[in-house]
Parts: sequence; C-alpha cells; structure tokens
Amino acid sequence: MNAAAFFARWRVRLGYPLAIVVLWLARPTPQSILAGALVGTVGLWIRARAAGHLHKQEILTVTGPYAFTRNPLYLGSFILVIGAATAGHSWWSALILFAYFALFYSFVMRREERELYQHHGEAFKEYARSVPLFFPRVTPAKIALGGAAAFSFAQYKRNREYRAAIGFLLLLLVFVVRWRLRSL
Repeated sequence: MNAAAFFARWRVRLGYPLAIVVLWLARPTPQSILAGALVGTVGLWIRARAAGHLHKQEILTVTGPYAFTRNPLYLGSFILVIGAATAGHSWWSALILFAYFALFYSFVMRREERELYQHHGEAFKEYARSVPLFFPRVTPAKIALGGAAAFSFAQYKRNREYRAAIGFLLLLLVFVVRWRLRSL
C-alpha cells in the first residue's frame, strides 16, 4: 500500500483517537465556541454547496464551487478545522488539527487527482489547468465541459452531506459540556 492509499484509507479511523486528544487539550469558552461556530458555518455552507453539485463517478463536476477550486469539499473541511480550533481555544489542539489536515489531505487530494485523470482524461487536464487544487480562484472559471449547472438539494442528500453538519454540531456540544465541566 502506498502512502496516498494509506492516508485515504486511514484518515477517518485515525481521526477518532486524534479527536479525543484534541478534546482533552481543548479549553473552550463561550466566546470561543460561538466564534468557532460562526467560522464552521462558513465551512458547512461551502461543503453543502459543493455536495449539491457533485455527482461522484458520474460526471466531472466543474460548476458551482468547483469552478473556484477543484476541492471545495476539502476547502470547506479546512474551514471547519479552523472553526473547531477556534472553538477549542487551545494552541495545542489547533496545531494537531492543522497538522492532521495538512498531512492527510495533501495525500488524499493528489490521489483523487490521479483517479479523476484516469476516469476523465483530457477533460480533467483542461479543468485542472483552469482551476486551482485547493485555494480558490477569485472568479469562477468558465469551462465548457458540461455537467450539472445548478445546485440540487436531492444531490446534497444523496451525498449525505448533512452528516458534516451533525458532526460539527455534536463537536460544539462537546465543547459546551467541556466548558461547563471545567467551570464547575
């Protein structure tokens, strides 16, 4: 198993014990939780928009958030990480979260790039020339590759993106409980 396959396969499984460490190190306050929730809402919004456009394995999605970055789901996840780090109010927790994201997702994004190229060939190469891997463009790329143009709530549900919102809300709830227990 190469490194990219390892990181793709283990990113979620290794995230759980890491989450325990991050939560243990966290020192949330009501202000940090609120600020983190606001930042995280931006990440959830980006992920929701991306999931409503994404037709996995069916077409090369180049519309909506995919016209700004080739990885809007991961960009949204990165903003969720910033929200979680803010809510946790701990430099150590933030460092662990950012290191985990940078390490795992750099490999995962490159692996997915290879898979998309294998599946879509020249169309993906044209898309990749116009749209950055991670950090978004200021204006949307105009790519004539077809694909669904409009957001679809049905597609959002098919991609089960609501799980990210539920997970983030649970994390915020844990931070609230952690704060309350520390303040007793």
